[in-house]
Amino acid sequence: MAPDEIDRRFTFHTPTSDKATEHQHVRGLFRGLVEELNERLPEGREKSLAITKLEEGLMRSNAAIARPQTEEA
Repeated sequence: MAPDEIDRRFTFHTPTSDKATEHQHVRGLFRGLVEELNERLPEGREKSLAITKLEEGLMRSNAAIARPQTEEA
């Protein structure tokens, strides 16, 4: 892995006001879905995994917003 890619992945990227707004919007979308699923799905392993995967999706979405884009993106 190239050093610049390590920097891109492991450096804190201070959000601009536009990016902060985008983070907030995306969090709201995920939260709405999680709240809906929490009401509709029965308790159990599958529900827990579904919510965990959405949490992972939120983290990846935030990374996509925060990190500088690479040439291959």
